[in-house]
Amino acid sequence: MKFNTKAIHAGQEPEKTSGAVMPPVFHTSTYAQKSPNEHQGYDYARVGNPTRTALEKLIAGLEEADECACFGSGVAAIDAIIKTLKPGDHVLSTNDLYGGTYRLFTQVFEPYGIEFSFVDMTNLEEVQSSLKESTKLVWIETPTNPLLRVIDIEAVADLTRKKSDALTAVDNTFASPYLQQPLLLGADVVMHSTTKYLGGHSDVIGGAVASSNEEFMEKIRFQIKTSGAVPGPMDCYLILRGIKTLHLRVQRSVENAKAVVDMLTSHPDVDHVFYPGLKTHAQHETAARQMKDFGAMVSFRLKDDTIEKAKQVMSGTKIFTLAESLGGVESLISHPASMTHGSIPKEVREKVGITDSLIRLSIGVEDAEDLVEDLKQAIEL
Repeated sequence: MKFNTKAIHAGQEPEKTSGAVMPPVFHTSTYAQKSPNEHQGYDYARVGNPTRTALEKLIAGLEEADECACFGSGVAAIDAIIKTLKPGDHVLSTNDLYGGTYRLFTQVFEPYGIEFSFVDMTNLEEVQSSLKESTKLVWIETPTNPLLRVIDIEAVADLTRKKSDALTAVDNTFASPYLQQPLLLGADVVMHSTTKYLGGHSDVIGGAVASSNEEFMEKIRFQIKTSGAVPGPMDCYLILRGIKTLHLRVQRSVENAKAVVDMLTSHPDVDHVFYPGLKTHAQHETAARQMKDFGAMVSFRLKDDTIEKAKQVMSGTKIFTLAESLGGVESLISHPASMTHGSIPKEVREKVGITDSLIRLSIGVEDAEDLVEDLKQAIEL
């Protein structure tokens, strides 16, 4: 079954009691049992819900995983993954990643004795030298947020297997399974903020963890039952509905992104454009090899490298909305240093290249000419 068909049919079947094509929204907190522990697969809604099950089967199918577990947010999904570790364990992560992930790692779990190292994962020698005997998880974000660096999933996963018994996990939010399937590249775990491309309409918060590692998924299911950071049935329904058009939305967004990148790279006021589709991008060949296409996230800096000019541009757009998040049908413009990555200390941000003048774009599905003209007039204000 091809991906475009899977997005609609993977793991799905008409609802058994009514024949409903779309899974109903099961608004219930508990389920009737014939006798203690004798039921129809569900006993309490924190543990499981039929609408959530339909979503989990769909995401598992798209990521070529045996199993998926859904959460109330992407951060909750990451939280559950780290909770499978114990004090003394070491996590190796990229040094250019989402600010919320960095905050969770350093401010919540580090005080409990889990060690984190942040390295440039585009440098395989640095990855290899940073792996320890105590390394239990290698955390990859690719393309990275917001500098769009591309990490070679297959190479990092191979290094990890050779040197340690750590699992390799990939935050696949920026790419979506339409453009990249980490498990097929050797990763053990894939994570999504389903708020973004999977939901696709900026109207729901959610997260997901998918894997074919049965032992790991047992630990994740335990976290669901014990910590309870689960999505509601209506949230699951909205994400299910969003995924049905994932391939259509992402393809149009990617086409639009290329038009925007063409304008930015030729504009005299733009200093540098971060986009893996550019042949000048340091990891262009890696992106071309492991991704179906180059995505719809774009970052750039202006030649007037000041925060004042960046703010002027971000406040001057009429179609691009100044807002956090990404992956929706509408185009967004944001300021990583003060918004998505504001929780990262300035000296840490700037060391990896997240300067105060950096602007990040999430390209939506509007008309490409309108997006190009809107951004152009904002830059020229």
